[in-house]
Amino acid sequence: MTEAIELEIFKHLFASIAEEMGQRLMRAAYSPNIKERRDFSCALFDANAQMIAQAAHIPVHLGSTPMSVQAAIDAIGLDNLRPGDRIVLNDPFAGGTHLPDITLVAPCFVQGEPTPRFFVANRAHHADVGGISPGSMPLSTHIDQEGLRISPRRLDDDTVAWICAHSRTPDERRGDLQAQLAAAALGAERLIELCQRYSAEVVSQRAEQLQAYAARVMGAILGTIPDGTYTFKDLLDGDGIEAVDIPIECALTIDGERAVVDFSASADQVRGSVNAVRAITVSAVQYALRCLAPADLPSNGGTMWPIEVITRPGSVVDALPPSAVAAGNVETSQRIVDTVFGALSQALPQKIPAASCGSMNNITIGGPDGRTGGSFAYYETLAGGIGASPHSHGAHAHHSHMTNTLNTPVEALEHAYPMRIGAYRVRRGSGGQGLRVGGDGLERVYVFEEGGAQVTLLTERRRRGPYGLQGGQDGQPGQNVLIRDGKPQPLPPKVSFEVQAGDKVAIITPGGGGWGGPEAES
Repeated sequence: MTEAIELEIFKHLFASIAEEMGQRLMRAAYSPNIKERRDFSCALFDANAQMIAQAAHIPVHLGSTPMSVQAAIDAIGLDNLRPGDRIVLNDPFAGGTHLPDITLVAPCFVQGEPTPRFFVANRAHHADVGGISPGSMPLSTHIDQEGLRISPRRLDDDTVAWICAHSRTPDERRGDLQAQLAAAALGAERLIELCQRYSAEVVSQRAEQLQAYAARVMGAILGTIPDGTYTFKDLLDGDGIEAVDIPIECALTIDGERAVVDFSASADQVRGSVNAVRAITVSAVQYALRCLAPADLPSNGGTMWPIEVITRPGSVVDALPPSAVAAGNVETSQRIVDTVFGALSQALPQKIPAASCGSMNNITIGGPDGRTGGSFAYYETLAGGIGASPHSHGAHAHHSHMTNTLNTPVEALEHAYPMRIGAYRVRRGSGGQGLRVGGDGLERVYVFEEGGAQVTLLTERRRRGPYGLQGGQDGQPGQNVLIRDGKPQPLPPKVSFEVQAGDKVAIITPGGGGWGGPEAES
């Protein structure tokens, strides 16, 4: 067997471990958010917190998880870790994203070695970790308003009880944490089995070679882009506290087989929760530039070796504590991708697609459940239109870019929660026109048969639609609407309110941008 063939085999072996972890996590989880929507991610790491492989899960999780693994190592100490340890954290200022995303890190020990040779990690979005509103995605101005903040620590029974005590749905939290533990145990077991089969030295060597290979390929791809500096600016629809546009600006410099992505000109961090920590910005850059590579390139830490990301501490893309960050993970991450693609479109005009939906269209709902006498907390992101590309029209009603989740099936939602879905359909004609037409968004209507639930919306692209490129038109902006007593009332992009019995809430998501005008056709 040649070394190239063996390397290809290991690429699939590593990825299959991460995928198997994800299958166990999904099947063992309690909450619809993890079980049905698959809002989780799994990956493998070496002792230096460099990613070896990931499953095809959620980009905003995976690009930032290496910083959480490093934070876990730093907090406990490599020499202090023991077999069976499980480190838990969700702190956005320690490699996390936002508080509902709880990360579990497990060291993997080879027999006879005093320190871990590998780590496995998974990250799952928990539907409620406390905070000032159900779902832990509030219109906040301080990180403490968003829920329980967990600095890296060993996960034991007392820590599990502490986490559950801060949630409005403690039984669900306990079940989802147990699912994360089960997934980590499986990943560690599979890695050790690889070491027993091939030897730990061979497994480590192949991991390093795959990272180096990914770095070489990414460098070669960057080398095909004309040298120069390309800039692009896009805007957020306010922060939920003030209705003022918030600029994000990217300056992409290509120099041979290296890239520097500089966000220093972006706005200062703001009062509301659209602030993104640096881990999110790095993750978004990694995703956007990884899109230039062939699908079979292994997704590991090596893809970032030729790329430098510059952020300004205290800015909206490198927020410092105690800023609010709940929406930075889900909304600002999407706009960062849009700015990187916008810059790339100047260098590669015949390759880069128009902007997709640009929002995860977040809705959280929670309150009393008259069916059980208890309470509930629900979280969902909604799909939108995909931007058209030089080669194809955009897809309709699809999650894009930094999210890779599914919808919550109507049947599962209505079974688990005291509400129902009144309509769920494609928003026809909402994609931008052009030589290639942007994909359509969707419309989903929630019907509340009981009053008292609190609804929080964190959405974007409500003031202006996703941009078209090369003469293509912008996609249509999204809309949020409260229907009370049969009368529609427009809602702002970010809002929190209490529903009454009989209320309906319609989330109408943006269409993707169009690509190409008449001159492109000629």
